[in-house]
Amino acid sequence: MAAQPEGMPCWVDAMFSDVEGAKSFYGDVLGWTFGEESSEYGNYTQAYSDGKAVAAVVPPMPGQDGHSAWCLYLASSDAAAVAGKIHDNGGEVLMEPMQVGEFGSMLLARDPGGVVFGVWQGGTHEGFEAKGKPGAYCWAEVFTREPEKSDAFFPSVFPYSVKRMDDDVMDYRLFSLGDEPVLGRMEMTDDFPPEVPPYLNVYFGVEDCDAAVAKATERGGVLRFGPMDSPFGRFAALSDPQGAAFSVIDMTTTEGEMPKTSDVT
Repeated sequence: MAAQPEGMPCWVDAMFSDVEGAKSFYGDVLGWTFGEESSEYGNYTQAYSDGKAVAAVVPPMPGQDGHSAWCLYLASSDAAAVAGKIHDNGGEVLMEPMQVGEFGSMLLARDPGGVVFGVWQGGTHEGFEAKGKPGAYCWAEVFTREPEKSDAFFPSVFPYSVKRMDDDVMDYRLFSLGDEPVLGRMEMTDDFPPEVPPYLNVYFGVEDCDAAVAKATERGGVLRFGPMDSPFGRFAALSDPQGAAFSVIDMTTTEGEMPKTSDVT
């Protein structure tokens, strides 16, 4: 597999206190199967869709506690250099670059507005083996209460160009690599309870959005928004039973015209 372009979303994982519960939930909702736990790497367990690696789940390390959340990793050929850019542009490196055997190197960071993300420098593990299809990663958005900070930070750390979506209702930006949009940025309005921290919202593909929502809520998930039709697909925002936010999208069911965008100078 060719190396991922700098800044391309390339992997997602999440920490769960009840890993077996998470495997059961996502297995039902997204059709995932799971590999063997890697005891050498904290029982890190990969998830597969149609035999392709699409995500991973892991239990907390001893003494580690915290809210379950999906973490999106952005690709880099030099994680140490990215760590320097994060520092230089007002971000915080939460975990300095760490070698993960032959698989690659990773770091965890937080942007100046509080959004946590990862960086992955691929070795034998380049990242997603499938994306943009049912059961796999499709899209992600930076949800932030301080959009001007994220808008300045991410294009300074990664080679993103930025476009503004022409919409009178919401403040939405697109970060692109070349002509390919790879990440969205949404301003968190007062609709979000103050206790909800800024976060990266990850979309997973499904064949039927309404059926996925029904299965998720039946299994103890909470519907936060939708289902709603859009030019990009029919989607809904959820929280799983352990509180991790995620969205599902059926990209084959679209409605309306694609919104126009403008370059941001």
